[in-house]
Amino acid sequence: MHKFCLLLFSFVLSVSVFSKPADPGKGDNAAVFINSLSESQKAKALFPVNDTGRNKFVFLPPATVPRTGLKLKEIDSLQKIKLFVLLNDFLSDEGMNKVKNIIGLENVLRDLEKSDRRDEGLYVVAFFGMPGKDTAWSWKFEGHHLSLNFTVVKNEIRFAPLFMGSNPAEIREGPRKGFRALKNEEDEAYALMNLFTDQQKEKVIFNKQALPEIVTFSTSQVSPLEPAGMYVKEMKADQKKQFNKLLDVYLNNLPPIMAGKRRKKIEAEDMNELRFAWAGPEEPGKAHYYRIQGKNFLIELDNAQNNANHIHSVWRDFYGDFGRDILMEHYHSTKHPH
Repeated sequence: MHKFCLLLFSFVLSVSVFSKPADPGKGDNAAVFINSLSESQKAKALFPVNDTGRNKFVFLPPATVPRTGLKLKEIDSLQKIKLFVLLNDFLSDEGMNKVKNIIGLENVLRDLEKSDRRDEGLYVVAFFGMPGKDTAWSWKFEGHHLSLNFTVVKNEIRFAPLFMGSNPAEIREGPRKGFRALKNEEDEAYALMNLFTDQQKEKVIFNKQALPEIVTFSTSQVSPLEPAGMYVKEMKADQKKQFNKLLDVYLNNLPPIMAGKRRKKIEAEDMNELRFAWAGPEEPGKAHYYRIQGKNFLIELDNAQNNANHIHSVWRDFYGDFGRDILMEHYHSTKHPH
């Protein structure tokens, strides 16, 4: 096992030894990490809050699309720990574990492909604005199959786009055979599909073939997709309960306070308008796609590539991606103070 994976694995196991995660909006742990960087490292990691790179969203391999930011291979072990303490402020332990596993799959791919183009050291971190000093700032952690984007304005936080992928979706040979980094994202959706009647499925399934990719891909700004699927308000009680379990799979990537706040917002603004839609066969192991869409947000998952063994999943906010909504309010109030 590679040194970085050992470090990261040890961190995830021992995260409880650290003090309770700081209020992420204050940027304390972001400042701790930034202050640990040399001037040359800061030159790669720090950008103005209005830098165009802030709104870019890439999940392809770094060899395909280079990233702006400071690479993991360019920081030392103690700095890596500080970085992942910061990341744990913005993600739950469950979300952190997924990040660890997705990064670790680069080593699996390197062995499967017999190629050195897969490298867990190529994930990057970048900050836009100065945490703890600027009223508005954001940061991202990104690389192959990961794009985590967080925006903070006056302690208000936005977390989208939040992309997690997995290749392979299931390790099918070797000592880790059967491992699935995004297991619940699929299993809870299949469990929901199994609850629908044949008549309901006629509405839920909008395409007999899986879509080959998430529709929004890595577009910087997205609008609602064409309506498809069944409204939650049309579901039976057991189906609604299972739908909420699936929604929680995505919300539970966030710390409990952030997840709870977003769920309340969904229940107040989106719940009656939420739709669940499916494309492709219903049998596990076959290529499939699903989406959850409301007035304000979209979740997509596809598993169609590599003989249905390659997942892309994403949470997008139509108005809040890259914190556009709170940044717009901030700049408007700054230009026109009361």
